[in-house]
Amino acid sequence: MTGALLLCAPGRMDARQRQFLDRYCSTCHNERLKTGGLSLAGVDLSRPEVKPELWEKVVRKVRTGVMPPPGAPQPPGVDRRAMLTAIEGALDSAAGKVNPGRTETLRRLSRTEYQNAIRDLLALDIDAGSLLPADESGHGYDNVNLGDLSATLLNRYISAGQKISRLAVGSTQSSLQSDTIGLPADLTQEDHLPGMPIGTRGGLSTTYTFAQDGEYEIQVLLMRDLAGVVSGLRDSRSHEMLVLLDREPVHSFAVSRAAIGDQVLNEKPLKVRIPVKAGPHNLAVTFVKEGSSLVETTKRPTESRFNDRRYPRTAPAVDQILLTGPYEAKGAGDTPSRRRLFVCRPAGEDKQEEEKCAAAILSTLMRRAYRRPVTKGDVDEMVPFYRKGRAERDFELGITRAVTAVLTNPKFLFRVESDPAEMPAGGVYRISDLELASRLSFFLWSSIPDDELLEAAAQGRLSQPGELERQTRRMLADRRSFNLATNFAGQWLRLRNLDAVQPSGNLFRDFDENLRRAFQQETELFFDSVLREDRSVLTFLKSDYTFLNQRLAKHYGITGVYGSRFRRVTLAPESRRGGLLRHGSVLSVTSYATRTSPVLRGVLVLKNFLGAPPPAPPPDVPALDESTMAANLGMRERLAAHRSNPVCASCHRTIDPAGFALENYDAIGRWRELELEDQRVDASGAVPGDKEFHGVDGLEEALLRRPELFAATLTENLLTFALGRGVEYYDAPAVRKIVREAEKEGYRFSSLILGIVKSVPFQMRRAEAGPVAAKIGVK
Repeated sequence: MTGALLLCAPGRMDARQRQFLDRYCSTCHNERLKTGGLSLAGVDLSRPEVKPELWEKVVRKVRTGVMPPPGAPQPPGVDRRAMLTAIEGALDSAAGKVNPGRTETLRRLSRTEYQNAIRDLLALDIDAGSLLPADESGHGYDNVNLGDLSATLLNRYISAGQKISRLAVGSTQSSLQSDTIGLPADLTQEDHLPGMPIGTRGGLSTTYTFAQDGEYEIQVLLMRDLAGVVSGLRDSRSHEMLVLLDREPVHSFAVSRAAIGDQVLNEKPLKVRIPVKAGPHNLAVTFVKEGSSLVETTKRPTESRFNDRRYPRTAPAVDQILLTGPYEAKGAGDTPSRRRLFVCRPAGEDKQEEEKCAAAILSTLMRRAYRRPVTKGDVDEMVPFYRKGRAERDFELGITRAVTAVLTNPKFLFRVESDPAEMPAGGVYRISDLELASRLSFFLWSSIPDDELLEAAAQGRLSQPGELERQTRRMLADRRSFNLATNFAGQWLRLRNLDAVQPSGNLFRDFDENLRRAFQQETELFFDSVLREDRSVLTFLKSDYTFLNQRLAKHYGITGVYGSRFRRVTLAPESRRGGLLRHGSVLSVTSYATRTSPVLRGVLVLKNFLGAPPPAPPPDVPALDESTMAANLGMRERLAAHRSNPVCASCHRTIDPAGFALENYDAIGRWRELELEDQRVDASGAVPGDKEFHGVDGLEEALLRRPELFAATLTENLLTFALGRGVEYYDAPAVRKIVREAEKEGYRFSSLILGIVKSVPFQMRRAEAGPVAAKIGVK
């Protein structure tokens, strides 16, 4: 069969495609075998739109090269492309009958969205992780499975709303409040840390919101070893500890054996009470650095110092800060939250004037919180909460009670997309401008629309193509779009798992929290640079720059980078760094505590970069038992056990080669030439649909030879994140259109974002019978 035999007009399916299927597909996918539960016998090639789900599966398998499988006869490239052109053309032509899919009518804000919404609504930074439980992930993202609100979770929201409203308003509290701010036990504090003042070492710096003017007690606890002895006090030296407020020293302690007394149980408290104005302040506790706290030796690494048995601290370190207050509270004064919230002030104590002002405050707050213009009925619903607080004490307590009610109202906690009243079941419609504004802001910022976006939506201008593109570009230029680097990339690349990375201390003795933080910051800064500079997304695959500080550069073996500050570094070819697959973050989250995992790395490459996710393993397949294997076996030989099992072999023949290409990087991302003492790393690998290659260079080149696959895979992940639902077969024509348009611009990041925002799935929705919103009274 020649390539010319298959060439036909896009969208036309005829006997020539049947010959392709018979030769390369029907050997396995017939009525007798039905491999993978699929039979192509008797399918109507002239009308693929009749079974679009089946044909989209065929397209994905053939385009990524997963099918025909390795070892089976492979079609010439021209034949494969002609077949795909015909099938995709037919499916795209049939996409004139729009199916935009259906997002959930009610979708609760994720924990990250809630935190960002509070920031933008009340000018208040909170730690939602300490207030709310983690969200369940769906299709790889935590903004998908958010339809429920259990009684237990509602109680958490009520408790969070009460705390947040008190902080925002700064209402007088009848009791002292206490907070504990801690540091990870494996944080090395012998040198300067990022974000701390120059000339200091170790410690903690955080933005803390003080509820009212008054005095606050600050107590510092020091790191201890397992015996309870303060770590790092190895001699009689005195160490100067500073307490800083907004980077200015407000108190100092002398920390020494003599100064703190009994090191084990009853050391003298490191405690001070200081006056603080209400509002957010930078609070830091650190030590004055006196030369180098570390002594370089050739026998052991010197970067990691937290393990008292192997590499004990050479100086004391901060463990926790306990804050209690306010003592002698004097009111909230002027804070960013109060400026954001109090759009008016009542003159005197006339109750009618106060209530009129309260209504104005609530109307402005609720418009932002509910993401739409509010009615008199909306405001009237909150007034009783204000009146109750006002009757208890004063105007500000009334506002506090009303703010709590707004923050626990379903109209704030849920994103609502309701079907038009007369829409028939299964009908397709364009979402409203206000719903479009919420989709856009939660996509790019994981937060509520700002006033400009909300005003454009309220006036009906947002859905106009020119205005929509202008708003999208404005929002991408806003620093809040860094959310795509932290929230989206954090889930796409599994960076959220970094906190759980705990390499074996016996094998990886120089890993600590400092390196863990550096891994994450490198990848977030790199991702954001591609977005902010509007580079091609192919930069994610191959790059000549990254972001490093001294600790990470030393870990990577790169010279000439000094200090804790991260900066952009141009990479030499011999650095072996650059694209995402060379980042320590990605390499460590796809490893185990004692070794690399070609399986985890291979799955990441296939699923998140190539768009060819392997099927989930059967539930009855045991994990690889390494206890019976010889210690001198390399990873390739160890995984051969899986490939020898017929149940596992079909998948591992595809997964393992993609992961083997990254074997030159160990479990914490260091480059290595030797796997065992006398055995060189074998980094030969392959991905479906491409020739064999060697190492990470070969893997990157293989991905770059088919850039449309990576662009489509990234688009699908972005679309999942943007819609809060999984990408389905009926979304494939929209994805292909986005990628085709992006190709014309060299796959610039903005072309993918704008393509998604302008797409049918993003702007439209399929109706379903029976309005769900009415069940909980959401309008």
